[in-house]
Amino acid sequence: MRTPRMALAAAAVLSALAAIPAHAATEIQFWHSMEGALGDRVNALVDEFNKNNTEYQVKAVYKGNYGESMNAGIAAFRAGNAPDILQVFEVGTATMMYAKGAIKPVQQMSEEAGDPIDPKAFIGAVAGYYSSPDGKLVSMPFNSSTVVFYYNKDAFKKAGLDADKPPKTWEELAAAGQKLKAAGQECGYTTSWPSWTQLETFSAWHNVPYATKDNGFGGLDARLAINTDLHVRHMENLAKMGKEGIFQYGGRGDEPNSLFISGKCAMITGSSGLRANIAKNAKFEFGTSTLPYYGDVKGAPQNTIIGGASLWVFANKKPEVYKGVTKFFKFLASPEIAARWHQQTGYVPVTKAAYERTLKEGFYGKNPGTDVGVKQLNVETTAQSRGVRLGYLPQIREIEDAEIERIVSGKVTAKEGLANITKRGDELLEKFQKSVGN
Repeated sequence: MRTPRMALAAAAVLSALAAIPAHAATEIQFWHSMEGALGDRVNALVDEFNKNNTEYQVKAVYKGNYGESMNAGIAAFRAGNAPDILQVFEVGTATMMYAKGAIKPVQQMSEEAGDPIDPKAFIGAVAGYYSSPDGKLVSMPFNSSTVVFYYNKDAFKKAGLDADKPPKTWEELAAAGQKLKAAGQECGYTTSWPSWTQLETFSAWHNVPYATKDNGFGGLDARLAINTDLHVRHMENLAKMGKEGIFQYGGRGDEPNSLFISGKCAMITGSSGLRANIAKNAKFEFGTSTLPYYGDVKGAPQNTIIGGASLWVFANKKPEVYKGVTKFFKFLASPEIAARWHQQTGYVPVTKAAYERTLKEGFYGKNPGTDVGVKQLNVETTAQSRGVRLGYLPQIREIEDAEIERIVSGKVTAKEGLANITKRGDELLEKFQKSVGN
């Protein structure tokens, strides 16, 4: 009797041991700011990675909008419990770069993990923005966007406008707005992310500086340069269209998106990444086109600048965590995944292979307008159009948004508002320069 009992006991022990994994999977904390349709896409990508990588498991956690998640990540680092990966919007790049001891540069991390991430694999404008002066990636390009122009084709047809010929200049936009208003459209035009679209991108699109020192790329002593005649003219134009009932200010960040998606406003300038939500929720046919510009400005249009966000890795993590993060990043940058993300969301392809794959599949031909953002970015940049890299840029944007609100509501003149932005913005830039040193 002892032999069968011993055999049964041994089998039970072996069965129990077999049920215990050889080692627990390394968990990777990923804090992000994607919600709605974009949040669904992020969760799907993470699930796909986790199913195919039992050794590493990414846990995606939504931490609020870009500003909220960045503040949460910095606070967590100071408290000693930072996530492994933090999604940070592009205006936080300088702040993160100069946060000494807080971040682990992506290229260095991947090289130490024995699985190098090649910066040359990425679109030049994207890699250049998220690289150190010596050309090494400091963060991982992910959801890079740019500003594009969306319009409601159904509303255009109702107003007697050609739905296949959207306005190309600000003068044409104002004329279209008048016809839309006459046809009963409640709102002709609105804009999301006012500071990004109407000041930062506006400057690059017209090939004029947003700030000195090559918009901050050339040194910490950069200062704002937006109180010019052209910037004043544009702010005055927005205020004028507001009085005429053509332009409606819809709030900060992506708050105005609902004005377009609901059909209330027929035109909007916003992120190329907005496309997913429009396609999912709008009840009308929409088109995508290039940004309006002032036709009498020499050098316009030039190129737009990137927006969106990149993925930053915090310092002081274990080697196995960095190996897992590297594997996850390479998964996101793979041609299939990067192309799918681009096609499903409207964000621009961050890698050359993703763009080539999308082109080869005929996606742009089947989906007119989806290549607008790529075309606007795929231009040789100038010192004025490379992008904006300034310290405390999120705080500067808050000042800009507040002053734009005062300008379009008639509380201050365009000249006064831009002068206020410049004065207060320069004070922040000086403070940032002193805080990180030269």
